[in-house]
Amino acid sequence: MSDMTIIREDDLIETVADALQYISYYHPLDYITALGEAYKAEQGPAAKDAIAQILANSRMCAEGHRPICQDTGIVNVFLKWGQNCRLESGRSLQEVVDEGVRRAYNHPENKLRASILADPAFTRRNTRDNTPCVLSVEMVPGNTVGVDVAAKGGGSENKSRFKMLNPSDNIVDWVVEQIPAMGAGWCPPGMLGIGIGGTAEHCMKLAKLSLMEPIDMAQLKARGAQSDLEQLRIDIFDAVNACGVGAQGLGGLSTVLDVKILDWPCHAAGKPVAMIPNCAATRHAHVVMDGSGPAYLDPPDLSLWPDVEWQPDAAAKRVDLDHLTSEEVSSWKAGDRLLLSGGMLTGRDAAHKRIQDMLARGEKLPVDFRGRAIYYVGPVDPVMGEVVGPAGPTTATRMDKFTEMMLDLGLLAMIGKAERGHDAVEVISRFKVAYLMAVGGAAYLVSRAIKEAKVVAFEDMGMEAIYEFTVKDMPVTVAVDSQGTNVHTLAPAQWKERIAREKLL
Repeated sequence: MSDMTIIREDDLIETVADALQYISYYHPLDYITALGEAYKAEQGPAAKDAIAQILANSRMCAEGHRPICQDTGIVNVFLKWGQNCRLESGRSLQEVVDEGVRRAYNHPENKLRASILADPAFTRRNTRDNTPCVLSVEMVPGNTVGVDVAAKGGGSENKSRFKMLNPSDNIVDWVVEQIPAMGAGWCPPGMLGIGIGGTAEHCMKLAKLSLMEPIDMAQLKARGAQSDLEQLRIDIFDAVNACGVGAQGLGGLSTVLDVKILDWPCHAAGKPVAMIPNCAATRHAHVVMDGSGPAYLDPPDLSLWPDVEWQPDAAAKRVDLDHLTSEEVSSWKAGDRLLLSGGMLTGRDAAHKRIQDMLARGEKLPVDFRGRAIYYVGPVDPVMGEVVGPAGPTTATRMDKFTEMMLDLGLLAMIGKAERGHDAVEVISRFKVAYLMAVGGAAYLVSRAIKEAKVVAFEDMGMEAIYEFTVKDMPVTVAVDSQGTNVHTLAPAQWKERIAREKLL
């Protein structure tokens, strides 16, 4: 038996903390390369603009060492622990890894957003440091420890799917059935991780693990499938892209950049299948510890980023939010590009729920919403003189059940990410207001448009507080206009038909 490798507590903490900081601002190069190719191939103008924003945001974050997305994720750590390794610590492995998470998320030069809530069914208290992580450990032969870290955004995690299929059911058919209901809240284009087999919980873990693998669909298609699983990857990839969802759900050719699959033997009575998407802010990395100290990741070569510069659409309409009128909002048409300037309020789930409770008690609200626009966002804390940290949109459907209440208070426009539900679209058209979409995955780019930021209500809620932002030329697209015309319904349907007719894929 070879000598025992000692893994020091501080070295594991530093390894986890450094990797989490690294992935907060560096996209994996394989993703950037694939997205650059998707940008070249994309024919949908709105989708191409969205991809340009994501690529421009990625370079800005890599250069500025600031988060790709305001949702800096729930941390997943997968350890492959060599059986000849011993952890030198009086604390549990969970506690040691969590200390690495805590240090990463409270780093003074790049503080990351704390999004983890304890007591999830009831009080939902923020743990303030993004701990605990979700830790998985596999014991393997050897004298090293493999450390895989991922920071998984809530918008994509919420679109996870699982089903116990019958043994004869078709997996491709099941995946394609899920796509319309997934909408765009997972911020395509990204990856789909598929787990097949095992038990319910193991199948989901397989899907998550598969997302740690590098993007290689272009190479796979070039050489051809050499196994049934590889062919299944290609079949799912082609079928999903044929749905025409496109970047941010705006209709186009690239909905997924790759499909990854891991499988495991299962019981004869069923065929468990899980699907977990990775969003445009895909964040994961792998390092190996050998006992010699912390393991660090080398910075990527920024010259390998695609040379894509995003500029506002010259045809975009400029909007003064400080003098917004119902007449102006009614003039916007679905698909219009706008550049917003002036004051806007912010608010997410918790703020909307508190407003609802205050109204039910007959209490006076601390903010006047009449004639205003609200932005669904929970920003990262600012550092080094910033007005606000990365502040991209959150998934708008979570606010659907509050929409009528908020429009009753006088709102004229809402800004968020991805589609609205059918009932919310009906309310929007009835009140003759509009829903505007900002690009998910471009949080740092969006934050550059924010010139002032102050908390105006519910300060105790942290990132869920109501802010007032002053913005200059913030780019958005009219997703639902005052007539109820809905880009996220119309555009993918049009692109699905066009892809089938012209065989564009």
